[in-house]
Amino acid sequence: MYQWRKFEFFEEKYVANRMIPEEQEEDDTTVNNDEREKKERKIECCSSGRGKVVTGFDDGTVCLFDRGLKFNYSFQPHSSSVLFLQQLKQRNFLVTIGEDEQLAAQQSALCLKVFDLDKMQSESTSTASPDCVGILRIFTNQFPEAMITSFIVLEEVPPILLIAIGLDNGSIYCIKGDIARERITRFKLQVENHSDKTLSSITGLGFKVDGQSLQLFAVTPNSVSLFSLHDQPPRRQTLDQIGCGVNSVAMSDRSEFIIGRPEAVYFYEVDGRGPCWAFEGEKKLVGWFRGYLLCVIADQRTGKHTFNIYDLKNRLIAHSALVKEVSHMLYEWGNIILIMKDKSALSIGEKDMESKLDMLFKKNLYTVAINLVQTQQADAAATSEVLRKYGDHLYSKQDYDEAMSQYIHTIGHLEPSYVIQKFLDAQRIYNLTNYLEKLHEKGLASKDHTTLLLNCYTKLKDVEKLNLFIKSEDSIGELKFDVETAIRVCRAANYHEHAMYVAKKAGRHEWYLKILLEDLGNYEEALEYISSLESSQAGMTIKEYGKILIEHKPLETIEILIRLCTDEGDKRGQSNGVYVSMLPSPVDFLSIFVHYPHSLMGFLEKYTNKVKDSPAQVEINNTLLELYISNELNFPSVSQSNEGSDFLNGASEKLSNISAQTNGTIADQKSSEKEKGRLERRKKGLHMLKSAWPPETEHPLYDVDLAIILCEMNAFRDGLLYLYEKMKLYKEVITCYMQAHDHEGLIACCKRLGDSVGGDPSLWEDVLKYFGELGEDCSKEVKEVLNYIERDDILPPIIVLQTLSKNPCLTLSVIKDYIARKLEQESKMIEEDRQAIDKYQEDTQTMRKEIQDLRTNARIFQLSKCTACTFTLDLPAVHFMCMHSFHLRCLGDNEKECPECAPEYRSVLEMKRNLEQNSKDQDRFFQQVKNSKDGFSVIAEYFGKGIISKTSNGSTSGLRSGNASSSSGF
Repeated sequence: MYQWRKFEFFEEKYVANRMIPEEQEEDDTTVNNDEREKKERKIECCSSGRGKVVTGFDDGTVCLFDRGLKFNYSFQPHSSSVLFLQQLKQRNFLVTIGEDEQLAAQQSALCLKVFDLDKMQSESTSTASPDCVGILRIFTNQFPEAMITSFIVLEEVPPILLIAIGLDNGSIYCIKGDIARERITRFKLQVENHSDKTLSSITGLGFKVDGQSLQLFAVTPNSVSLFSLHDQPPRRQTLDQIGCGVNSVAMSDRSEFIIGRPEAVYFYEVDGRGPCWAFEGEKKLVGWFRGYLLCVIADQRTGKHTFNIYDLKNRLIAHSALVKEVSHMLYEWGNIILIMKDKSALSIGEKDMESKLDMLFKKNLYTVAINLVQTQQADAAATSEVLRKYGDHLYSKQDYDEAMSQYIHTIGHLEPSYVIQKFLDAQRIYNLTNYLEKLHEKGLASKDHTTLLLNCYTKLKDVEKLNLFIKSEDSIGELKFDVETAIRVCRAANYHEHAMYVAKKAGRHEWYLKILLEDLGNYEEALEYISSLESSQAGMTIKEYGKILIEHKPLETIEILIRLCTDEGDKRGQSNGVYVSMLPSPVDFLSIFVHYPHSLMGFLEKYTNKVKDSPAQVEINNTLLELYISNELNFPSVSQSNEGSDFLNGASEKLSNISAQTNGTIADQKSSEKEKGRLERRKKGLHMLKSAWPPETEHPLYDVDLAIILCEMNAFRDGLLYLYEKMKLYKEVITCYMQAHDHEGLIACCKRLGDSVGGDPSLWEDVLKYFGELGEDCSKEVKEVLNYIERDDILPPIIVLQTLSKNPCLTLSVIKDYIARKLEQESKMIEEDRQAIDKYQEDTQTMRKEIQDLRTNARIFQLSKCTACTFTLDLPAVHFMCMHSFHLRCLGDNEKECPECAPEYRSVLEMKRNLEQNSKDQDRFFQQVKNSKDGFSVIAEYFGKGIISKTSNGSTSGLRSGNASSSSGF
């Protein structure tokens, strides 16, 4: 037979010598022992719950005890004896069965009563009893009387109770409903009938509730039955053909029905007998407490009773003690309470987990300790601590493999460094590897753990495990290790393939390319990998590694950049501006070309050929202009051998051993090639300056200030001339020619830009000044300049003479013809002015005489016809001083001006008013003076029109041409 280990996991908490009411104890002190034995009451039944222990006595009294089995109070529910009672758990109700006075001969004395322990009613001044909420006769005509052998109450949904009463005739009376309101139903369950009542007596009952189903176990001395109460009528099935006696029945916390027999303890499920446990001795009492099996066993030979607590899962006896004869077994306040037949009581409580474990650790029973904490559902931290101590014990015995198996179970609770430090020795690297693998499987590994595990693999050269760890399908998806750490360690150990696998699987493109480019130098594969990425990811990787790619594979890299920036694969040929703005800009990749300007120029040229309306066109053009205009554009390094411009550099290095003459020839060729390239770039630059600034647009597609600075810094005169002319900075244009001493170009430029119509004639003045200060013979150019100055009358001769007099290399013959022509021309002008003066003086004299005549002499009107209607003039008539005459009827009302002369007169007055108003606009006057070739003539004109000063302030009303006189009285 299996030998069970014994431990003391329980201890006696307290002992009650006599479970009797206090008043009886006082009475006992006054009687002798014989009388006391006669007077003593017998405990018939017991129950517990809601912090109380309840006992029923044979005199009909019920006593209630508090914690520590201290007497609380008592009352008498029945007049004769209390046979059964049960304390309910959901409500503070007590259900009792006892004998009362027989009201009629045909009625049974047994009654079932329900008491509400929360409601007390006073019976007298000294005693009080709970309120009885319901009384029920158990036996009726339909349910004949029999001896009650077992009793159980199930609280379904308060206040509904289901009461099962087992009888000695094999029947079970069931009462269901609200007894307080007398709303009940009764039904009867029948076990197999036997002529011998001892074989059919119901010795134990047990309810099993599983969801909506309700089942009732019933046991007799020779059978175990199960009733399915949810069926109508209830269905019975026999589970076994063996039974047990009274008090040897219990229900486990898993709703298993337990019966105890002399040979063993049997467990029953709804489908039949389950496991059985063989324990010697008669089972006087069987119980279940917190996963422990409780048995009071009587030894047939010695007659002694032993109380055992069995831990069935761990196969150990948690407590064993010799006890007196036990009549009842209860569970309350977390303790087991044994009530003896002599009314004494023993309370046994379970020790705390720490005490139990200490007991096991002292005996080195770590396996038992582990099983104990697991079966009692201790927290994970406590379980981990037990496993750690067990592991330390095995480690001290140098059983490293088994110790590691224990440490592995502590993952998640024990600090990994505690275990790792123990196994850092090279001889125990296999155990350490195993621990680190489990740590990663549970996703609890840090970067350092990943580093250590990979180092273990590489030290062991265990490629198979390394592959399993790195290339496991679920390892990357669940991120069971730090990706960056794994890549770094694999790179350091030259496991580049594994590092690349991890990087690719985890989407760490930058690491994948770092390995390809820096470790393996596999530029073709790197470019293929970049091409397979999404646009955003490809752009980020090229920004980081573009310098290396441009150095070794410039053409292929540029092709990838063009595809990224134009997205040829998906949107070939599309040039929609909105779509282009969503693509990467070439400006974002300029930094990777910092040492390779030729490649940059090729990239930008290809891009501009494909995309005409890029949002970054200004920046692109600025960069191209800088490349085109720069004097010194560094040639790419020798590694850029794919470009044609690298040939000479490579050739010069490969032929370093040839003679100095050959080297000199190559150097000349290189210089010539360099100059040729510079001229071609300048040509492209000039073309861009012109093409990017169309005539119809106001602003160019490049930064004008930057373009001017670039042209100035690199002495690109053609570009400067175009920009200055486009910006209408004509003086800066001729300054460029002057600085270059390009006299022919200077004069040609002035011919184009110095035209008086749409140009700036003052340019000729600057050119003349330039030649006057030149300090060398430039007679030919001066003569040509003088022709244009003379043609447009730009400068007076005196200024011309003063300007040219500063050049000592010029002779008088240069300006002799010019001066002669100017003198002759001015002589003619003087003569013409003198004649005009004479004519104006004559006209003025004539006007004065006419005015005087009008003022002093009478006018004779001799017209015979009306000027308006041309009929014969008759009276009344009107004559005007302008010698026009009209019929009075031909004139309008109040007409005082000659209709013929009035329009001309009004226009003269309007012109005079306008002139007077213009004279107040000083800005206009000075602007005319400034812009005029001859400012004196403008001033003279203002004086001539009488705008600046008036010679007379008198009224001019007397000079009206229309002063009318009536000839009505003539």
